[in-house]
Amino acid sequence: MASKIWTERFRPSKFKEVVGQEDIVKRIESLTNSLNIPHLLFAGPAGTGKSTLALIIVKELFGDIWKENYLELNASDERGINIVREKVKNFARTKSLGDVPFKIIFLDEADALTPEAQQALRRTMENYSATCRFILSCNYSSKIIDPIQSRCALFRFKLLEKKDIEKVLNIIASDEDLTITPEAMEALYEGSEGDCRRAINLLQSTASISPSITEDLVSTVISNTKPKDIKVVLDYALSGDFQKSREKLLDVMLKESISGQDVVKAIQKEIWNLPVEPDIKVRLTEKTGEIEFRIIEGSDPFIQLQSLLASFVLAGLGKE
Repeated sequence: MASKIWTERFRPSKFKEVVGQEDIVKRIESLTNSLNIPHLLFAGPAGTGKSTLALIIVKELFGDIWKENYLELNASDERGINIVREKVKNFARTKSLGDVPFKIIFLDEADALTPEAQQALRRTMENYSATCRFILSCNYSSKIIDPIQSRCALFRFKLLEKKDIEKVLNIIASDEDLTITPEAMEALYEGSEGDCRRAINLLQSTASISPSITEDLVSTVISNTKPKDIKVVLDYALSGDFQKSREKLLDVMLKESISGQDVVKAIQKEIWNLPVEPDIKVRLTEKTGEIEFRIIEGSDPFIQLQSLLASFVLAGLGKE
């Protein structure tokens, strides 16, 4: 609940307060001010501002009556053709309230819509363009059919940089009387991987323990494998001691409750710090990607990680 409150408190009321997407915001602001808005398609990773920007557009257009002129649907929950035929069409066919001649329908996670629903949506977008504008949000624009893409202005969002995440977290820290050390800020950014929503959630979880945010506290909350633990595992493997490497890996996974995918990611990051030749690092990285794919497909994580450790043992013996 606290995370939602923080998100709402930070939610910008002006375009200039959106971080990390300056080029997109500038173009959107120009379209909004001129009331010359086409159908929009926002594509990009989670937590980069797509939903927030859609809400800003609506609030800038309609002011206090924005709720009467705005329909938001999450396509991952309601992805069938009936949602387009009923909710979307019924809302789109009515005129807007106020001076703006159109309403706004925001379809979040639109790439989860079934092909049939997308085909129905293309006709709705065309037939009701005089009274309604659509904003579609998705992670992968390639999953949106071409006829819909051609009807929309496409905007590609990027992962946020460290300075952008810092700006958001510093605003929250100031409002909530928190202190964040530079090392903790770095850990929060690494844990978020450019996802602002995840960074806020991590900060909220950490702040529930202490208002003084430190690197160790963030690491505890993230519950990711610590690099030093993975380094010990890989050092054993490279020295040729497969048994100790395997035991240490099992100990890390059980004590820290780490998933196989998280271990693979931690190993991938640590590979480039190992004292081996660059060509061996490349081959080990390739092997890491193969193991992650097998785990995602349903293979037993520990068996696959043992296979990965065996590759490190062979690399240490010069046989990889």
